[in-house]
Parts: sequence; C-alpha cells; structure tokens
Amino acid sequence: MPGPLDGVKVVDFTEIIAGPLAGRLLADLGADVIKVEPPWGEPWRLTQRFTDTESRTFMTYNRGKRSLPLNLTKPSSAEILKKLIPEMDIALVNFRPDVAVKLGVDYETLSEINPRLIYCELTAYGREGPDADRPGYDMIVQGMTGMVSSETKTLDGVPSWVWSSPLIDTSAGIAMAWTVCAALYARERTGVGQKIETSLLASALNLMGARFLHVENLDKETRAKTINDLDKMRHDGATYDDMVAVSPGSRRREHHGNLYYRIYYTSDSPISVGCLSDPLRRRLLEVLELTDEGLEPGWNPLLPESRAYSLALEKTAEDLIASRPSAEWLQLFETRAIPAGPVRFIEELFEDEQVVANGLVTDVEHSTEGTVKMMGLLAHFLGTVPTPPVASPALGQHAAEILQSLGFTQQEVDGWRDDGVIS
Repeated sequence: MPGPLDGVKVVDFTEIIAGPLAGRLLADLGADVIKVEPPWGEPWRLTQRFTDTESRTFMTYNRGKRSLPLNLTKPSSAEILKKLIPEMDIALVNFRPDVAVKLGVDYETLSEINPRLIYCELTAYGREGPDADRPGYDMIVQGMTGMVSSETKTLDGVPSWVWSSPLIDTSAGIAMAWTVCAALYARERTGVGQKIETSLLASALNLMGARFLHVENLDKETRAKTINDLDKMRHDGATYDDMVAVSPGSRRREHHGNLYYRIYYTSDSPISVGCLSDPLRRRLLEVLELTDEGLEPGWNPLLPESRAYSLALEKTAEDLIASRPSAEWLQLFETRAIPAGPVRFIEELFEDEQVVANGLVTDVEHSTEGTVKMMGLLAHFLGTVPTPPVASPALGQHAAEILQSLGFTQQEVDGWRDDGVIS
C-alpha cells in the first residue's frame, strides 16, 4: 500500500543533520526524495565512516532517498534544474541565504520555474538581524540561547553541551517536515505554493519555552541585575560555575520537586522516577513510608528552613532507594502505578522487547554492507502504510535514472559527467 505522501516529489538540497532529517521523514512517509549534493558528496558522507564512501550519520539521515550529485557552481547545472524543479512539489534548503542565491537555488529563482513549489528554508539564526548570514550549528545555538547554561553541567569548569543527541537539529528537521506537510494541505485548497522559513534558533527557543516562562516571571529589575552581575563577573575573571550560581534561569533549584522527578541510584544501578502530579507524589511517599510537609497548604519553599527540610528529605529518600536493587524498586513502583524505569545503555535497546514490539528497530538492506539495523519509522499510519525503509543511496546511484526521466539523453548525461557537473 502506498504511504500517505505517495506521489509527492521532493528535491533535497540540504546537508549535515536538520535538513536531511526532514527529507528522510518525508521519504519514510512515501515521498520520492531526490538528494542533490556535490559530485564529491555532502560533508557528512565521510564523517564517522561506516563504509569507504558512507558514514553512519549520513545513512541515518538520508535513507530512502535517491542520489543526484550535481555541481551547482557549474553554469550548466541550471539546465538540469529547469527540468527538475517543475516536477517537484517541495524543495528543502539549508544554505545561508547568500549561498542559496549564488547557487541558484533561492526561492525567487526556483518559484519562478515552478510557482506551485513549496520551498522550505532552514537557516541558523533566521532571515533578519545581524546574524542572518552567519553559519551556525547545533552546539553553537545551544550555547547562545542559554540551553548550555541551563543544564548547569561542567567538566573541569568548562560548560558541557547536550551532545549525545543533536536535539536542536532534530527539532528543526521535524519542524521542516511538519510545516511542508501543512503547506501541501494549504496548496490543495489554494493551488498556490509558498516559502517557509524556519531556523535552528527558533527550534531552540521552542524547546526552551518553559524555561523562558520561568525567567520571564522574574521582575525586570531582577533580570537587569543578573545581566549586570554576569557582565561584571566576566570582566573580573569569575569561573563559569560562579556565574551559573547567580543566574536564576540557570542554577539548580533545590526544592521538594527533586524528590519526585529525578534519577536515583539503587544498590546496583540507577533508575529514573517521574511523579509530576500530586496523587503520584503522595503515592511515592507511601511506598517510601515518608511524609513531605512541602505538599501541604501554606508551604513556602523559599524560606531557608524550608530548603533545609527539603534537602534532608531528599537525602533520606536517596538512602532508602540505595538500600535495595533496581529490580525490586521497579517492580514495587509498577504495582503502585508509579512512573519509573531503568537507566540503560544504548547497546541494550536493539533486542528490547518494547522497542521490537512497536517496530522501532528495523532491518534495512544497504547497497554494500548487507542487512543493517536502524531505527524504525517515527509514526505508523494504519490506513496508508508506507513501504519498509530502504537504505541511504550510494553517491550518484540514481543520477542517470533521474536525468533520463527528465528527458535528457545518455549522451548528455555522459557529457555532464565528463565536465564534472554530475558524478
């Protein structure tokens, strides 16, 4: 059965993670996604190599696509685009605005060729403002938006970013896929294509929405004083840990909530416990045979004696949970419907019963490496079931196929290959 995006054609000019992820999500749903990259391959083909010509990262974010290596700096590439773009429904771009213009893949150029085109542009910082043309990546945006400082994690006094997963890139990729689907729906009603602009900066701020509200709740004088204090501390050579301590939006808030939503270490391994409602918190207290005055009316967590009480209660809970193994605690919590789970390692997920039962790991046939285990689909459609995922394309694997489908001859294809326009 065709997937929900069967018949939708996408040209993917993007590189690295966010943009390629958007293209992969559309391919997973049945869209025909043509990845346009330089004849030598996009940068992450050879980062963390899986094969001589392909990396694990590239394979992850580019499965299900067809490859068209095209040197956009060559004037003759415009001839190919003039035939390719009218066939497309969606274009994905994550170049800096000035680079897109230089390469001839900006919205104005492509929409003139195809007015029905849905053009989604991802930049680092947005189209306007002093940083509009600056390059930017996940870690850089984590740093400039306060995400790093909010984590409050340091190594030898140096702040640590969230590096295990590119969360801003991932959020931005999902946003691109989501918005182009919305634009497809709008085009069905209006018959008109449009441009969509989003950014890593926008994704970061949306991920930090609750943190923003926390800081916004502070009075203007407090925010202004914090900024002045931080400026002075930088000037005086204060440590990063010292600066975190004066930032209300960054420093760890020590209150009774840490008893209920946190990681505990049992006698043999860590577990996570998440009790975010009052009934769940009281249920956890019953299991631990504790009481918490902080849950009662009139409690003021800002008082020094309240903080001391909360810290003492947390220590008691830590000692109790450390006295028994994780399996016992998890079984006990399950019987009382308390949300909890083990803290695991990624190596333990491949055969995990829950992961396998929901199709979240799948076998994909790679062109050179045979069967490879990958993550499954992000969502399942019961009415329009996409075909099983296929591996990422080898560089130039589909070039002749794509170009000949546009009406170009084998002779033309061979000529462009000789001239370095394609590979």
